Order: sequence, then C-alpha cells, then structure tokens
Amino acid sequence: MKLQTVAAMDVGSNAIRCLISDVTGLGPDKPVKKSAYLRIPVRLGADVFTSGRISDARQHMFLEAMTAFVHLMRAYDVDHYRICATSAMRDAANGPALISSVSRATGLEISIISGVEEAEILFEANTFSAWADPNETSLYVDVGGGSTEIIAVKNNTLLEAQSFQVGTLRMLAQVVTPEEWLRLDAHLARMAETYKPRQIIASGGNINKAAKLLDKKEGKAASRAELQALYEDLRNLPYNERMTRYRLNQYRADVIVPALEIFLTVAARSGAGRFIIPKVGLVDGMVRHMCFYGGAEQARRPPAPSFRDIP
Repeated sequence: MKLQTVAAMDVGSNAIRCLISDVTGLGPDKPVKKSAYLRIPVRLGADVFTSGRISDARQHMFLEAMTAFVHLMRAYDVDHYRICATSAMRDAANGPALISSVSRATGLEISIISGVEEAEILFEANTFSAWADPNETSLYVDVGGGSTEIIAVKNNTLLEAQSFQVGTLRMLAQVVTPEEWLRLDAHLARMAETYKPRQIIASGGNINKAAKLLDKKEGKAASRAELQALYEDLRNLPYNERMTRYRLNQYRADVIVPALEIFLTVAARSGAGRFIIPKVGLVDGMVRHMCFYGGAEQARRPPAPSFRDIP
C-alpha cells in the first residue's frame, strides 16, 4: 500500500507545533512513523489574555510560521494535513480575521476548535488507551497556555470531557477568574466522588519536560510527591537560575511552574496519586485522527485537507 505523509499543526496559546508523520494509508490502526517535529514559541496568548487581541507583531510571526510550514510540508511531500487553533485564537477578538487573512495568503485551511473538541480528538484518535487501566477510571489531563482539558476514561469509553480557562499564560498574567477556579474545583470534587480516579495521564510540553527532569521514561509513573518536590524546587528558584540549573529555555522556564501547579491541583482535588506521562499531545491525536477519519466514506468528521490542492 502507498505510503502517505500527513502533517498536523497545533496553533496553541504558548507555541505552534507541527508534527509530520508517515502512515501506510489513511485508515484505523495504521502504523505511524514520526518524520519531523517543530515547535515555534509564538505565544499568541501573551497578547490575548491581557489585551483581548493578537498584536500586529505576533500576527506577523503567525503568518511567517504558517508560511514556513507550507515550505516544510512541500519539502516532506505531505499528502494531507490538519491545522487546529485553540484557546488563544478562540478568545482573540481579531482571531477569525487573522485566520482568514493567513488562509488567503498561504492557501492553508485553519480551524478554530473548542476545548471539548480538543479532548474529543485525543479520545477518538485513541492516543492514550495504552496507558489507561481498563478496570479503573483514569483522568487524561492536558495543560496548555490558555486552557486545561480533563477527560474521564474507563475501558476505552469516554465518560465525560470538560475544558477550563485555566492555563499557564493565563496564570502568569493573573487573569484566571475566581469563578473559573471554583468551577474547576467543583468539577474535580464531583469526579473524586463519582469515579475515584487513581491516576492521571498527563500531557503537554511542561509535563513532558518534568518527566525528563525526573528521569522518567515514556509511560513510566511519577508519584504526586515527586512532582510536588520538583514544583517546590522550581518555584523557589529565580527565573534565570531555573534556566541554568535545569537547562530550561526561556520559553519553558516561566510556564513550567504554573503548569505543575495545575497538575498538582487536579491530583489533590481528584484524589489521584500518580501521573503517567506518555509524551503525546494534540498533534499526535490529530495524526491518528487523520488515519481514523481520512476516508471520504468515514463522514463523522470531514477528511483531512489535501496538501496537493495548495498551489
């Protein structure tokens, strides 16, 4: 069967991520081989969560990033792609206009998706089933710059999914509302009573970095105590010393602290005692999603756009 190359782009609040993978045809259970991964720290949320708009400077950065991805996809001879914009673009007053102008300039189709859609893509793509015990309820928690997605899963069944406007950049800007914290707290208290989860399957760049700092191999468990100790150490270090001691780049050294705070809050409120960190994220889910829903006959979601249609 002909090898297909697919590309997924996650236009997040903190960074834009691109994953290019080779698959043996578009269909369920096809093997996936990663070819390239690129992360550009555009930080759209730094503007949006303080001013409500994306600045001219970051609009230009976004256009440059999308133009670069067009060239990258040509270089890798990509067949199909999907681009999803999340929390910052959802909240930006000028987000839809920016998407339209960049689409006209590049020919790319870019979708703004909801937080619940983010969760559904990850679940439908079966991204984390290998890490969940089928006999107990697990919480899949993805912490981003603008939002946190929480999915309750048992035996490959999605029990419920919620998105909260609690993210690392929002916390740094101190714009998470008391009402949203209360909503998150009430949700977690109910989940603790209803499902009694024992583990969190954690995703996001910050928790992946934490796993590396804790020397946890892919999918290995980290205890809440281990994560708490790392959080306390990082929180008590000045920004520059975090970069030096832990070899963090400037775009990770600030956001990793609020990210760990969110994960630990979810664990404490839900009663979960351990973290599984499989090092997957939305782009991985998008690639698997294209494999699952690539055929025109599979109409639950539209097929991924063909990159061949871009002049």
